[in-house]
Amino acid sequence: MNPPTIIVALIIFVIVALIIVNEIKKKKRGESSCSCGCGGCAFKDTCHKTKDTD
Repeated sequence: MNPPTIIVALIIFVIVALIIVNEIKKKKRGESSCSCGCGGCAFKDTCHKTKDTD
């Protein structure tokens, strides 16, 4: 592999890693990854489990 190919591959790897880290942080904060709200989503109960308030 030549140097330009390695540089492009590293840039793509860094971008993908940043996207994954951002999605993990959003998931931990309880934010949706689709940015459209969960009111009509069929999977809202599995995606955002509600805490019992006993």
